[in-house]
Amino acid sequence: MKRESAGGVRGWRPATEEALYGPSGFYRRPEGPAGHFRTSVHASPLFAGAVARLLCLVDEALAHPAELAFVDMGAGRGELVTGVLKALPAEVASRARGYAVERAARPAGLDHRIEWLPAPPPDVTGLLFANEWLDNVPLDVAEVDAEGTARLVLVREDGTESLGEPVAGVETEWLARWWPLTDSPDSQLLFPDAPDDPLPLPDAPDDPLPPPEAPDGPLPAEDVPRPTEDLRPPAEGLQGPAEGLPVTTQGLRAEIGLPRDTAWAAAVASLGRGLAVAVDYAHFAGARPPFGTLTGFRDGRETAPVPDGSCDITAHVALDACALPGARLLSQREALGALGVSGERPSLALASTDPTAYVRALAGAGEAAELTARGGLGDFGWLLQPVGIPDPLPGGEQPST
Repeated sequence: MKRESAGGVRGWRPATEEALYGPSGFYRRPEGPAGHFRTSVHASPLFAGAVARLLCLVDEALAHPAELAFVDMGAGRGELVTGVLKALPAEVASRARGYAVERAARPAGLDHRIEWLPAPPPDVTGLLFANEWLDNVPLDVAEVDAEGTARLVLVREDGTESLGEPVAGVETEWLARWWPLTDSPDSQLLFPDAPDDPLPLPDAPDDPLPPPEAPDGPLPAEDVPRPTEDLRPPAEGLQGPAEGLPVTTQGLRAEIGLPRDTAWAAAVASLGRGLAVAVDYAHFAGARPPFGTLTGFRDGRETAPVPDGSCDITAHVALDACALPGARLLSQREALGALGVSGERPSLALASTDPTAYVRALAGAGEAAELTARGGLGDFGWLLQPVGIPDPLPGGEQPST
C-alpha cells in the first residue's frame, strides 16, 4: 500500500518512524524519555524490584541456568535493566546478564554488565520485558470517510491530516478481525477490498485456552484471551458519542496494529526458553475507542501528535491481537500484587516503635499505590507469554478465552 506522496504527505507509520527514530528523532534527544513523560520505571524503584522478583521466578522455572538473561525492550537510558540487576539476590545476580534493546546511543556510565543492542539477542534463556515499547512501534491510522469507506490517514510534518487511498490487503483483514469500523462485525461496507469470508469477531468459548509447548504463530481469532475487567484504557479523551445521540460511521478511526503484532512475535521468537512480558495501556475487542488513541507528549504534557521529532507519538495497544498461544492477560494492579507490591499503609504501632522505619514504609506504600492505582498506572495491561516453561507468575486471573 502506498505510504508517501508528493508534498511531504505520508501515512502515520512512516511519519512516526522518522519522527521518533530518525537521525533527529524524538528518541535520539539527549534528555531521553524521562524528560517528557513518567513511566512505572520512573515512578518508583519498587517497579524494578518487582520485575527482579519476576526474573527470580523465571529462574526457578528454568531450573537456575548458568546464564540468566534479562532483556529490556525499548530500554530508554537503561533505567529498568539497571534497577533489575541491582535488586537481584547475589546468587542470581552472579548468573544474570542484562541486555538493553534500544535505537538510541548507549548512555555514558552504564553498568558494564549491560550489553547495548539494536535488536533482542537470539536464543537467550530468561525474561524479556517490554515496558511501554509496543505503544511506540509505529502504525498506520484508518478513518471512515463520508461514503463509509475506511481510508488511510495521511499526515504532513506539521500534523495536518488528510485522507488517502482505501485500506487494502492484509491491513483490511486485520481491521475486519480486530477493529471493525462498524457496529456490525460481519459488515464489509467499509472495506471494498475485503476477502469474501472475513474473520468475524470471536465469541469467547467456555473453557480456558490450554498452554502449548511454545508459541508458534498468531493466536487464532476463536482463542483470543479476554481481558479481566480491570484491563480498560483510561476513560479520559476516549469516549464515543454520548448515550442517546445518533451514531454515524463517518469519522470513526482505528489504529492498524499489525506492525505491533509482528514486532511482538519477533521479540518472543528471540527467546529460547523463558517468559516474555509486554506492559502497556491497552484496549480489547468489543471495546475499542471509537476515535483511536493516537496522541503526543512533550515536557510532561499531552499534546497534538506532530511528526516533526519534537514530541513523543504514541497509541494504546491492542494487546489481545498481539497475544500468541498460551498467553495470559492481566492488569498491572494484579501483576504487581502477585509480586508483592502493596499500597497498604503500615501499622501505626510501627510509628511508636521505629519512626524511621514507619516513614520509609509509608513512602513505599505511597509509591506502590501510584503503581497500582485505578485510572492510572494500575490499569496498564500485562501480556505474559511463556516460552517452553509454565507461566511462573502466581495470582491474577486467567481470562476466559
